[in-house]
Amino acid sequence: MAEEIDIYDIDRNATGLRLPRKAKLNPDQYMLYALALIENNEHKFLITQRSLDKKWAAGAWEIPGGGVQAGEDSFRAICRETMEEVGIDVSGCEPSPVYSYRNDDAEGGDNYFADIYHFKLDFTEDDVKLQKEEAIGFRLASEEEIEKLGAEGMFLHDKRIRQALDAERKN
Repeated sequence: MAEEIDIYDIDRNATGLRLPRKAKLNPDQYMLYALALIENNEHKFLITQRSLDKKWAAGAWEIPGGGVQAGEDSFRAICRETMEEVGIDVSGCEPSPVYSYRNDDAEGGDNYFADIYHFKLDFTEDDVKLQKEEAIGFRLASEEEIEKLGAEGMFLHDKRIRQALDAERKN
């Protein structure tokens, strides 16, 4: 059976509708994503390089995360995604996102809400266990390195990451 997602309205209220993960959404339908900024004690962030066989943004750099499955909230999803993708357990961390945003793409049917979590953990490269289907590599990068990759068009969500960190600093 195909993975299902819960559908939300423009105000992020659950509609009770569930659709297959790959469904093209109507303009008034949204799914939910969760993303993880995982920062170590040296203030470096864990970033991964997307598999080269991905249909979208193959080879680009990103932070761990993914789609929230039907019946999950974004925190449970980010705990699952980070464990699957990079082998890092964030379940004991603060369960509140530092930043959330809405993406509207009525033409492409790719409407979503995204919650960005910021986890500060004591980990090293030896703790990272990549899911080979998702990523071909990883590294620990500073904010400046992420910005540079973004300016080169090689980092996904770099502007949203900056907005998340700026919003968190203001609080």
